[in-house]
Amino acid sequence: MVRVGLIAGDPGHPVLAAAAAVLERRGCRVEVVPFGAGAGGVGGSGGGSLADVYLLKARTPQALALARELERRGAAVVNSAAATELCQDRVRMAELARGAGLPFAATLAAGPMGELPDQDYPFVVKSRHSRRHDLVALVDGAARLRELAGRWPQEEVVTQPYVPGNGWDQKLWVVDGQVFAARRRSELSSGDGESGSAGEWEPSARRAALALRVGEVFGLQVYGVDLLDGVAEPVIVDVNAFPGVRGRPGAPEALAGLALRVAGERGRSGASV
Repeated sequence: MVRVGLIAGDPGHPVLAAAAAVLERRGCRVEVVPFGAGAGGVGGSGGGSLADVYLLKARTPQALALARELERRGAAVVNSAAATELCQDRVRMAELARGAGLPFAATLAAGPMGELPDQDYPFVVKSRHSRRHDLVALVDGAARLRELAGRWPQEEVVTQPYVPGNGWDQKLWVVDGQVFAARRRSELSSGDGESGSAGEWEPSARRAALALRVGEVFGLQVYGVDLLDGVAEPVIVDVNAFPGVRGRPGAPEALAGLALRVAGERGRSGASV
C-alpha cells in the first residue's frame, strides 16, 4: 500500500482534500503529518518507517524544518524544502529567475516599509518574505506611502515597477507538468471593485511554455506563476510553491498522480522508507 503524508496547515484545503480522496479510492493510505513538534514523531525518532512520499503544502519554519529532516532521512518530499524556501524570499526568487533569462519583474530590496523613501509613483510594494496575508499593494502617491508605512512599519519589503496590464492577473498553476490557468481581477486594480473574482482563461502556448520553464529553473513540481502583460512580453511578478489551485478541474487528479509517480519512482530505486 502506498503511503502519502500531507504536511499542511489546512489538510482540508479543497485541492488537498480532493487529491487525498482520489488517492484513497486508489487504495492508498493518506496521513496528515503533525509538524509542530518536529520530525521526532514521524516514523519514530530512531528512523522508523516513513511514508512513500510527502506533499509539502505548509510553508512555516516548523514545516520546512520537518521537510528538511525527512529529506535527510531519505524521504521524498514534493516540493523539496529548498525549493519551497527559495520561493518565500522575493529577492532570491527574482535573482534566480532573471539570471536564468526569465522575464521577471525588476525586484529591489527596500528595507522596512516605515523607512521607504519617496520615489517615482506609481510602484508596487510587497513583503520580501512571501506568506499568507502578506503585503502586496500599489503605491500611487505620498499619502498611500504614509498609510502603508503606518500599518506595516517594520515589514521588510521589496519594490517592483507597476505594470498597468489590463486589470487582470494571469494565474498559471503547474502540477507535474500539467498547466491549469485562470485570470483574476488584480488586487492592484482600482477598477470596478471586482478584485479577486475569477474568469475562465486559456493561456497561449508561449505562456504555458514559460510556466513550465519556471518549474525547471526553480526545481518545482507543484507551483503557481503570476503573469501580467508587459509592453513587449509577459512579465512574471511572483512564483508560489504549492498554491491552492482552486476550482481547476483535473488538478486534484494531477496531484494524486504526481504523488503516485514519485512513490513509484522511489520504490523502483530501491530506497528504504
